[in-house]
Amino acid sequence: MIVYKFGGASVKDAAGIKNLARIVAASGDDIVVIVSALGKTTNALENVVKAHCSGDANRDQQLIDIRSYHEEIANSLFSTNDLPGGLLSSSFESLIDNLRNTGTDNYDQTYDQVVSMGEIWSTMIVNQWLIISGINSVWVDTRKVIITDNRYRDANINWDETGRKLKREVENSRGKILVMQGFIGGTPDGMTTTLGREGSDFSAAVVANIIDANRVEIWKDVPGVMNADPAWMPNVSKLDRISYKEAVELSFSGAKVIHPKTIKPLHNKNIPLIVRSFFDPVSAGTIISSNEQVEQVVPLYVKKENQILLSLVPKDFSFVIGDNLGNLFQQFYRHGIKTNLVQASAVSIAVCVDNEPVRIERLKGELESEYKVLYNDGAELLTLRYYDRESIENITSGREILLEQKTRRSIRYVVKS
Repeated sequence: MIVYKFGGASVKDAAGIKNLARIVAASGDDIVVIVSALGKTTNALENVVKAHCSGDANRDQQLIDIRSYHEEIANSLFSTNDLPGGLLSSSFESLIDNLRNTGTDNYDQTYDQVVSMGEIWSTMIVNQWLIISGINSVWVDTRKVIITDNRYRDANINWDETGRKLKREVENSRGKILVMQGFIGGTPDGMTTTLGREGSDFSAAVVANIIDANRVEIWKDVPGVMNADPAWMPNVSKLDRISYKEAVELSFSGAKVIHPKTIKPLHNKNIPLIVRSFFDPVSAGTIISSNEQVEQVVPLYVKKENQILLSLVPKDFSFVIGDNLGNLFQQFYRHGIKTNLVQASAVSIAVCVDNEPVRIERLKGELESEYKVLYNDGAELLTLRYYDRESIENITSGREILLEQKTRRSIRYVVKS
């Protein structure tokens, strides 16, 4: 079997969904199709959650706009702007009713129940179009087969239970193409969870690992993995092949083409990952595999935006080592904050993290009893692999450098944006 994953950009409109169907129809293989939310729906639903939790009266209008967007796409595909049985309408009405009865004190739990709906709606529409196109497909509720703990917004997979349920689903649907949601899962007691922002790639890797897929193909709006984001750096070039290790380095540093958790489940079973263009389905794309012999001949640039640099100084000037360091990072984990860069001295530590204000404020409140907490917001994390003097100049010229970290193959800067 092969796992196809389509991101939001590939299904942002009716034309994109029709293109997805053509790609699936041309494959000639047994396929599991993982689909993200349509277009920028995830961003829009995140704004709904923020409005709900802050008491913003604009929440309902935001939901109306999201509903209109989905109905417009459905109307372009089907004879009515709804799905059979009124599935789209009833789903939106159910979400609105649930929000009216949901408190505002548990942001992360509310986030997962609301934002996850983007994938539910997209896969309903995609599956119905596949059926109309003559493709024998079946809609699968991923919340019932990808089983997780209740760590909302960054759930951990229960691999044993997920394996049993997913294999049973594949067996029961033999001969059909499975259409599943990316990014989401569910707890044993039926609560929806999400696997981390942009986690649909990880969903594809989990499914591939469990069903022993031949390969995973991620369909994007770029020709493959590039040596830099084309929106940031001019004259980028495609990498034909990279190793799992290189992919982990790039994704951890912030490269948007692959989610950081994606590689491990594939590496564990030596399943290759191919990043391909949905604009040009016949092109080869980039192959990510166990091949460690591929030598990079160009520098690789990665920019991670919306960062904050925290500087922590113990109030008693105790060394930030041993138990102190372990306890400190346990607090980061407990608040759901991932560290993107760490640099320690004898009596201080600098940590670069994603700037998530709600979580950062909670963490600061907990740390301030023992640490003096300083910070620089409005920062970016720049990573350069296989650097030379010219490439360093390309990313640092005219920038205010807050922190530099250098190894034999990589150099990283935290700079003011």
